[in-house]
Amino acid sequence: MEALIPVINKLQDVFNTVGADIIQLPQIVVVGTQSSGKSSVLESLVGRDILPRGTGIVTRRPLILQLVHIDPEDRRKTSEENGIDGEEWGKFLHTKNKIYTEFEEIRQEIEAETERMSGNNKGISDEPIHLKIFSPHVVNLTLVDLPGITKVPVGDQPNDIEIQIKELIVKYISNPNSIILAVTAANTDMATSEALKVAREVDPDGRRTLAVVTKLDLMDAGTDAMDILMGRVIPVKLGIIGVVNRSQLDINQKKSVADSIRDEYAFLQKKYPSLANRNGTKYLARTLNRLLMHHIRDCLPELKTRINVLAAQYQSLLNSYGEPVDDKSATLLQLITKFAAEYCNTIEGTAKYIETAELCGGARICYIFHETFGRTLESVDPLGGLTTIDVLTAIRNATGPRPALFVPEVSFELLVKRQVKRLEEPSLRCVELVHEEMQRIIQHCSNYSTQELLRFPKLHDAIVEVVTSLLRKRLPVTNEMVHNLVAIELAYINTKHPDFADACGLMNNNIEEQRRNRMRDLPSAVPRDKAAAGGSQGGAVSEQTDGGTGNWRGMLKKGEDGALGDRAMLQTTLPASPQKGHAVNLLDVPVPVSRKLSAREQRDCEVIERLIKSYFLIVRKNIQDSVPKAVMHFLVNHVKDCLQSELVGQLYKTALLNDLLTESEDMAQRRNEAADMLKALQKASQVIAEIRETHLW
Repeated sequence: MEALIPVINKLQDVFNTVGADIIQLPQIVVVGTQSSGKSSVLESLVGRDILPRGTGIVTRRPLILQLVHIDPEDRRKTSEENGIDGEEWGKFLHTKNKIYTEFEEIRQEIEAETERMSGNNKGISDEPIHLKIFSPHVVNLTLVDLPGITKVPVGDQPNDIEIQIKELIVKYISNPNSIILAVTAANTDMATSEALKVAREVDPDGRRTLAVVTKLDLMDAGTDAMDILMGRVIPVKLGIIGVVNRSQLDINQKKSVADSIRDEYAFLQKKYPSLANRNGTKYLARTLNRLLMHHIRDCLPELKTRINVLAAQYQSLLNSYGEPVDDKSATLLQLITKFAAEYCNTIEGTAKYIETAELCGGARICYIFHETFGRTLESVDPLGGLTTIDVLTAIRNATGPRPALFVPEVSFELLVKRQVKRLEEPSLRCVELVHEEMQRIIQHCSNYSTQELLRFPKLHDAIVEVVTSLLRKRLPVTNEMVHNLVAIELAYINTKHPDFADACGLMNNNIEEQRRNRMRDLPSAVPRDKAAAGGSQGGAVSEQTDGGTGNWRGMLKKGEDGALGDRAMLQTTLPASPQKGHAVNLLDVPVPVSRKLSAREQRDCEVIERLIKSYFLIVRKNIQDSVPKAVMHFLVNHVKDCLQSELVGQLYKTALLNDLLTESEDMAQRRNEAADMLKALQKASQVIAEIRETHLW
């Protein structure tokens, strides 16, 4: 099982080549406050001085440190192949294949790389530095050193430095495949440990947290860490291990890590003899190695599944980017044909990608016809904008200087045309809405149906331009047809329309019934013939006009002088009283006064209004039926039928091939990145498969 850690290192190398951290690999994350001894713990595990030193915040970028144990045979072979003089060396990811045999150079490179990304101030960066140490004196481990937790910004640090560091730490320890190494100094109160506090936020059960207590030799005289190390103060499931760090004086005097470990062992034997074999740097290294191996074993099944899922996703992504174009002529024709087919399918509702968030294509056009347009027409009041005085004025103007015996037909035609004209605006608006939806279908096909077009932005723009131009050309033709539909209705008012004749007959019967009711309600002292006086005066005319109940004029002879009530008030005018000594001007602005409509006026207005409403409803029904048909024929179906030929005629030209099939600048780069990631995932999958074959898992 010892070989599991090198396997994880291999996986780390695989994903480092593509610069991605999409896979959360098992690793040990070191967390602690500034000057808690984190760096000393790491250097003790390495056995070398490799980390920058100083006051304040020193670690300002995550350092992913891979310790690789090599046996003498492997070391000798690698040394011969790479010309390495020494048994230990290091390699940075950012310096490619450069090998460092001097650990002072490694420390300087860490400082230089930190300043390159984080600047010369004390700011931090979340971009990690990858370092791999090969040595026969280390155990296989993958460690992450993070900036120390701080509370107060110093120098030119940003005011939110505490929040930045906290977010960076949480980012790494939130990885469920990580082990948290919480470092706390022994000369501080364990109950106030910031490292344990932040670890518990993401690992409340403590299943992947190991505590390290540093600076055991710096505790106050008369005190010891026995209770802490035994877990009596704060229990930690994975354990608590105490270590002794080198002091600043030891570092200044170049005391080696090996000498420090010997002194640490002597101190533990003297101060904590019963716990000496369960504390110290060497025990910490073995414990970390063991915990990491078991953790890797537990994480591998989920890791394998994650890699396979990602491989499938990147394969699909790579397929969507397409292969480099060989036959440009065939590719262009294929893309044009596919776009035209998808455009038509979206209208017909047979597209492969069905929109679920909103109505689209043919469904939206249907909604416009029967919901938006239909309801708009139904909301138009047949008598809207038409007052009683408008009706009466039209009747009077149509009679000229002679008093009328019946309502002139001209007044009805004049008024009904005015009302029918109001149907033109919503009809043209219906055309506009359908045109807008036809335009939206272009974007829908580009986004969902033919993703290949995204590879060729110039071809995409050209297709959009051709379809937009085709729609633009059909818009005035369709508008003209819809305008003509309304004009046709205005051109001839068909009073012999069957529905209109039936309505007239029904109104004749209603008026006759009303006249009879009025006659029945008259007092018995009033002679019936006198009550109906005036009817005989127009008898000759009535006999001429009563051609049957289907003739709308026949209504006017029924109850000519009957009183219809006091429903309406008419605003009429009287000439102003002339002032004394002034001539009378009959064209002066009249002073309006109110009076009741006469029974004759009331009846005439009511008849005209009923006739207008009846005829308007007939026309509205015709328009509601004929406008969608016209839009479908002149706009929707025409575009569907001509789209393919229009695109081919405008774009399928030899002179345009190279320009139209030029890929976007970043498409080739994204294809290469997806291919590299897919290759890395496939390689990672092979590495995990090898584990099964060697029975390591």
